[in-house]
Amino acid sequence: MRCLRLARNHSSSVHERLVYEGWLLYDTGHREEALSRAEKSISIQRSFEAFFLKAYTLADTNLDPESSSTVIQLLEEALRCPSDGLRKGQVSNDYTSMFLICPHLCSMYLFDMRVGNLQALNNLGSIYVDCGKLDQAADCYMNALNIKHTRAHQGLARVYHIKNQRKAAFDEMTKLIEKANCSASAYEKRSEYCDREKAKDDLNMATLLDPLRTYPYRYRAAVLMDDQKEAEALEELTKAIAFKPELQMIHLRAAFHESMGDRTSALQDCEAALCLDPNHSDTLDLYNRTQDQATRSI
Repeated sequence: MRCLRLARNHSSSVHERLVYEGWLLYDTGHREEALSRAEKSISIQRSFEAFFLKAYTLADTNLDPESSSTVIQLLEEALRCPSDGLRKGQVSNDYTSMFLICPHLCSMYLFDMRVGNLQALNNLGSIYVDCGKLDQAADCYMNALNIKHTRAHQGLARVYHIKNQRKAAFDEMTKLIEKANCSASAYEKRSEYCDREKAKDDLNMATLLDPLRTYPYRYRAAVLMDDQKEAEALEELTKAIAFKPELQMIHLRAAFHESMGDRTSALQDCEAALCLDPNHSDTLDLYNRTQDQATRSI
């Protein structure tokens, strides 16, 4: 936040200052005011920065079908805007002192041309997917890949998956795994695009790379329950709950206990889950059902 204020104070024009103020307002939860700053900046000068701010804020505020169409138009307009020296990474002398004071200033706030375009392409691709415009989404992700945005492989894989091209989706995620520095999340995502045995291998690798990701434990537990290996399934869930007692994990373990006839443990886990969310309907249903079973068995 301090760095952003410095950027605002060192801005060389009114339209730049309005954009920085917009991001300050966005980061503090004032979405409508941020939109107003973006629109004022656009009225002074049409710039990538202002269109991107408006699109980003609108997408985070309300993304109904009509808003999605507007966000797409804004991002397309941002990508059509001409670049300037700052966004090319050629930081002017006016900004040198600011970088010395705050060297880790977020690129979003200085709108480096390459990073800004990558983010815009990714956002646009994601919105196209949500709107069912898969060919346009694929074009966005491919354009991002052409300027070396590795994570666009994941977006493109999602497009292939929706088109029921699982092999292409799997191959796209494999490319991401080969390029990514930290690929635990990529292994986890690729597991959605392959058969059960390969998925287990990918999730085991994800756990090896990052033992604190909970999804692999939940998946392995479900597979083990399907294979009627109840004790091993419970062990997987217990491992994850030990470092991250999430509501869904505790609820799932309660359901496993109930299916195994261990009503006491099921009730204990339900009570623990309800401590996290007293109104969680699935857990309430499970708790009441298990209590009724326990009462009838007396």
